[in-house]
Amino acid sequence: MSRVRTRPTRDDTCEKLFEAAARVFEEQGIGGASIEAIAAAAGFTRGAFYSNFKSKDELIFAMLEDHVEQSIRRNLDLLTKHTDLADFLEALRTVDRSRQDPLGRSPLLHMEMILFVARAEKRRPELAKRLRARRKLIADIVETAQKNSGRNARLNPDWTGAIVLALEDGFRLHRLIDPETTPADSCLRAITDLQRAIGVSSA
Repeated sequence: MSRVRTRPTRDDTCEKLFEAAARVFEEQGIGGASIEAIAAAAGFTRGAFYSNFKSKDELIFAMLEDHVEQSIRRNLDLLTKHTDLADFLEALRTVDRSRQDPLGRSPLLHMEMILFVARAEKRRPELAKRLRARRKLIADIVETAQKNSGRNARLNPDWTGAIVLALEDGFRLHRLIDPETTPADSCLRAITDLQRAIGVSSA
């Protein structure tokens, strides 16, 4: 008879730590949150935390990495089903955010973690890697949409990716400040308005 695994895998442990850290960060702030509090919120010992991460900074980088990887996987999956840009944007509007990772569910926490990392110069290269990965995702989507539209592009996909990502981060910040005048789909609406300039409008 095979033995039944009762101990969680590393992936299971990391996921629980990510969820617990998100709760503790929102309650206590990133700077004030202790490793002990995060481990306790996840139902683990301090030693269990250190068996997975060397420090709180490493945990934060892992959470950002997981967020980027999930975003890339989710968007590429959508792109295989919706190759037309207008259909793809509409599909993004209907994504169930409750099933996303903690940073996908909480724009405020996402922004706070980025600022926490950016404040220390030694951390910025790691943050830049995630930024480039997000830009590349958008560039790949734009390039695929351009090919499917059969139109000549007016903007470079890489530069377009940087523009769209800046729009996304900007609207995310505006929504945190003034949600009444910044709808949740502001960025997607802006991208739709820019389709002709990008050269991938399906119209």
